[in-house]
Amino acid sequence: MVGVELLEIFGSDLTVVNAARVSFAKESVELGKADEKLISYLAKNGHSSPFFHPQIRFRLKMPIFLAREWFRHTVGFARNEVSRRYVDSDPEMFMPDGLRARNPSVKQGSKDELVEHNTELLVKMEEWNSLSISLYKFLMEDGVCPEQARMVLPQSMFTEFIETGSLAAYARLCKLRLDPHAQKEIRDYADAVSVILAKAFPVSWAALMS
Repeated sequence: MVGVELLEIFGSDLTVVNAARVSFAKESVELGKADEKLISYLAKNGHSSPFFHPQIRFRLKMPIFLAREWFRHTVGFARNEVSRRYVDSDPEMFMPDGLRARNPSVKQGSKDELVEHNTELLVKMEEWNSLSISLYKFLMEDGVCPEQARMVLPQSMFTEFIETGSLAAYARLCKLRLDPHAQKEIRDYADAVSVILAKAFPVSWAALMS
């Protein structure tokens, strides 16, 4: 299940319009056809600054191996993440629905088909996750500090963070992470974010994603 929770939105399509129209000391009160055309023009011609004014705040929960890819997008974002230096509750692990086969024709990516021993390998992954959690808890119970005990936890462990970004930043992230060559699991998160932003900024999002 994809963990994407919308916390707060600042601005609307009208925010984008008025950020652009201030150059001419003008302002729109309601979004009209001329404003929609302006938004389309801005997006088509790379005038990105008006799209930085709307801000969106999410609470995101994803496995570490995805979060590290997500965090590669830095421009226009601020993030604060749960830290295992301070939190010692039982970790939660991500498990895929199936294990896709490697695609030998590309350096990254996968086939749609599952590997031959999918079921057996998923069981082994679950066992490994359980062993990691058991060792983590054993270390903690034996007095090891949380900041060192966490070293035994795998990349499949869920992390959680609050993220605030501009509309322009999310458009760039989603366009890259919705690409068919992006990892399926991260596409699921980008898709969930995209659906939310398409509802909140219907004109701007359609223009930015076209």
